[in-house]
Amino acid sequence: MNQKNQFAVGVDLGGTNIKIGIVSENGKILVKNSIPTQADRGPKKVLDNICKGVSDLISSSYVKIAGIGIGCPGIVLPEEGVVKSPPNLPGWKTVPVSQIIFETLHLKTIVENDANVAAVGELVFGAGKKLNDFIMVTLGTGVGGGIVINKKVYHGMHGAAGEIGHITINYKGRKCNCGSIGCIETYAGNQYLKARVIEELQFHPDSLIVGLVQNNFEKISPLIIQKAASIGDKYSKSVIQNLGLHLGAAFASLGNAFDITNFIVGGGVAGFGKPLSDSIAHTASSRVMTPLRNKIKIIPAKLRNDAGIKGASALIFNKY
Repeated sequence: MNQKNQFAVGVDLGGTNIKIGIVSENGKILVKNSIPTQADRGPKKVLDNICKGVSDLISSSYVKIAGIGIGCPGIVLPEEGVVKSPPNLPGWKTVPVSQIIFETLHLKTIVENDANVAAVGELVFGAGKKLNDFIMVTLGTGVGGGIVINKKVYHGMHGAAGEIGHITINYKGRKCNCGSIGCIETYAGNQYLKARVIEELQFHPDSLIVGLVQNNFEKISPLIIQKAASIGDKYSKSVIQNLGLHLGAAFASLGNAFDITNFIVGGGVAGFGKPLSDSIAHTASSRVMTPLRNKIKIIPAKLRNDAGIKGASALIFNKY
């Protein structure tokens, strides 16, 4: 292995899985792994899992590691390495993640909001390389966002900027894990989407989804919905269309607030592809301020599932 290259560990902490990779400074992933988060067992167990996963990956490689970058959900104070109240990680209040990881693994550790990390990944290695300004939206267990202005992540006054999933689009909507009502995450987050589809299938018993999951609704996932839509299922197509409508309304608000019209969309739910992108673009363009209506661009994330790992490594390389 060419030791002239620097290598870092990138960690993408999700509500369901932790993705870990060893990444070179030019963005090449040397090796990667995914392990269960076990979020329901609290912060200590999650951090123990990260430490073990990182340690196992490092021990299987033969390169010198410059540090560990970690993307975490919730409000993150990067300079302090502290994570505050992530909505999809039960039991977390104020957790000094950098300190705990450093004390265990004795490697430089930098923590950043997970969606900001995905934005950094796309900025440095992906679809945002040629853009000065864009908003990254990640559609997974939750809905995250990273705001890039003049090629820098915008953190806001308290480190909470970019919490796109918690924009209210229906003040009488469903209760969100963050404690608010009617957040976009309650329409577009993976678990919320699954729950809504299960509820609605009683009114659509002929949907192809029922056959694809063999009446076991726990198997319903974005992949199943996409598969059903691709073979002509009208209900599945309407799910994707409605998802785009809700996301488009949120994107229009973001466009109006920040005067940014480039949206890079990634994450598992983004796998719905062009039908979802078209629905988002149509809704956002129809709701944004008139001068911006022909400027809305919905750009597929280039790094796909590796955006978090690569972006987290870029924190160590100081590439943005």
